Amino acid sequence: MEQRIVTASERSFTTTVNDIEHIESQSLNGVSVIKVFFQPGAKIEAAVAQLTSNTQTILRGLPPGITPPLIIRYNASNVPILQLSVSSTSLSEQELYDNGNNFLRTQLATVQGASVPLPYGGKPRQIMVDIDPQALFAKGLSATDVTTAISAQNLILPGGNAKLGDREYSVRLNSSPQVLEALNNLPIKQINGTIIYIRDVAQVHDGFAVQNNIVRRDGKRSSLLTILKSGSASTLDVVARVKERLPKIQATLPKELNLDILFDQSIFVKASIHGVLTEGLIAACLTAAMILLFLGSWRSTLIVAISIPLSIICSIIALRLIGQTLNIMTLGGLSLAVGILVDDATVEIEKS
Repeated sequence: MEQRIVTASERSFTTTVNDIEHIESQSLNGVSVIKVFFQPGAKIEAAVAQLTSNTQTILRGLPPGITPPLIIRYNASNVPILQLSVSSTSLSEQELYDNGNNFLRTQLATVQGASVPLPYGGKPRQIMVDIDPQALFAKGLSATDVTTAISAQNLILPGGNAKLGDREYSVRLNSSPQVLEALNNLPIKQINGTIIYIRDVAQVHDGFAVQNNIVRRDGKRSSLLTILKSGSASTLDVVARVKERLPKIQATLPKELNLDILFDQSIFVKASIHGVLTEGLIAACLTAAMILLFLGSWRSTLIVAISIPLSIICSIIALRLIGQTLNIMTLGGLSLAVGILVDDATVEIEKS
């Protein structure tokens, strides 16, 4: 992974992608993670476009069978805001992963402000060719002969154009089987007048790749889909859009497939907003009661009761105007500001 894939990718990035600050990578068994850091002020949208075009260009120089890389734009505010469980009592793990990756993930990726990585758990679906070594040895063949036969015959190639009269047609040579079982009937080689087929030395079936991670829910195998939010998006808006889209997506999936929300970050955000508003209301009431008790002035009491909530509302409006959202930092600042507002309101009333 490090020599054939990571090194070639990093060298290609440094020649075609602008404003790279440094690159970090980690290579594991069968997978690599490359982190590209950019200079302050770099245009991230243009950088992602350059990375995408670059990775697609170098695919032909990488080992055969490699999957295109998944490019995720990440910063400190990209956090999981929603986790969906894909489970079923009748569907296999291959079907769970296939539905989660090819049907559920592709539809959720169109939600504004959401980023959806590959699912966790399940088994990535693959067409497997199980070779019988004894039968292969008896026929005088090797595994390379089987690979060559399948690669050469399972193709769709352009054959050019055919002009008939005043019409011109595109001609394509399609030798890709319509059903999986037809791959067993592909010929490998003719030996002593006898044609050896795939079915004579191997068995083709609908299988799965090596499983690298397992997800269990209530003791049963399932698949997990994590939804991230982009840095400028609102957690509440993204979660609301995803929940609005889920019923429509569920209608396109098999009835045996169950979609359940396991984690919802918007609950904590709503609780934080409710906490700030509640604390502000309590502070206004207590401050007003104290002023009414010690000063006996209804006018001063009314001013304090209105000024504290009004200040918080004005702060939220100002955040909205400058493009900021309500998050942990802004809510924490508002919570601290409530105490300052109480002190200031009390001091001002005492001065007056």
